[in-house]
Amino acid sequence: MNDRLYWLGWQVLMPGSGRRLWSLIEHFGSPEEAWKAPLKDLEGALRLDGERAADLARRRAAVDPVEFAAGLEKTGITFICYNEPGYPANLSFIYDPPAVLFARGSLKPDGLALAVVGSRKPTPYGRLVAEKIASDLAAAGVTVVSGAARGIDTAAHKGALAAGGRTVAVLGCGPDVVYPRENSRLLDQIAASGAILSEFPPGVQPEAWHFPTRNRIISGMAKGVLVVEAAEKSGALITADFALDQGRDVMAVPGNVTSPVSRGANRLIKQGAKLVEGAEDIFEEFGLDSLFPKTEGCEQVPVKLSDEEKQIYHLLSVEPVHLDELISRTGLSAGTAQAALMFLLTKGLAVKSAGDKYTCSGRKLF
Repeated sequence: MNDRLYWLGWQVLMPGSGRRLWSLIEHFGSPEEAWKAPLKDLEGALRLDGERAADLARRRAAVDPVEFAAGLEKTGITFICYNEPGYPANLSFIYDPPAVLFARGSLKPDGLALAVVGSRKPTPYGRLVAEKIASDLAAAGVTVVSGAARGIDTAAHKGALAAGGRTVAVLGCGPDVVYPRENSRLLDQIAASGAILSEFPPGVQPEAWHFPTRNRIISGMAKGVLVVEAAEKSGALITADFALDQGRDVMAVPGNVTSPVSRGANRLIKQGAKLVEGAEDIFEEFGLDSLFPKTEGCEQVPVKLSDEEKQIYHLLSVEPVHLDELISRTGLSAGTAQAALMFLLTKGLAVKSAGDKYTCSGRKLF
């Protein structure tokens, strides 16, 4: 066997082990030497007691990497090793990158990527914001990375797909396992135009401990992490912590101060995370050109608005209007009005001023 197959064998045996697998390979000098090491040496290298070391040796004897690779090929699932072209560029620089990634879909370096994460039980406002920002990012060529969970993750993937862009889902189970079940069609769509990645081999079912370790991959793949609605103990905040450790940008969308699912995101902003109201803020942070290029005079490209955005837009003028007044005059819910305003800000049609007040930017629709 070549080194690639030995790497595969170890990933099958020790998925989600992070730095422990790297320490094992460093100890023996290569994945092949580690694979051929006797039980006693394994025990010392991993500091395992006799019973656990013996269990690892038994499982190693039961795995044939050649057969495993052949089985993957039949299912259409590919695998890529850390040192191979196509391995996610950003991920390769973190402290404990997966030695092997399993994938459905197309593997690319994905150098320009943003992770979008948040609550599994978002408000309508959070869902709309996540989907819109992801759509604008994907339309501009940014890869949207998330975890395919319910809520914000799902909204982010859907937004990217709707824009015809690339999105990557990182799972806490095997790449062939559908979780949550209702996202079966979504995962197929992601695999068709982007990629589903996991450090867990095919067939591995989701377990609670898989998701925190999965989160380091989500943040590691991206140049930054955007949090859209997160409670105080949300898993999205674990992803943000990984991002900080990995030297990534952390950004957050402000939420309703009375909503429990906004407390985590709002706290991140208090602690210095970049406040994001739309994709423009992210492009600015990344040093990219504006999503909506400025043009001279009144020569503007047509701007499409939803019905809710039109209601808000026609109430804006040079005089600041408070959010509460806009809600009262339109009859929209607070979440819907906030989402519409966010989209108007992103499209350059509104300007936010102090005290939650908004004015017209002066840009024309046509």
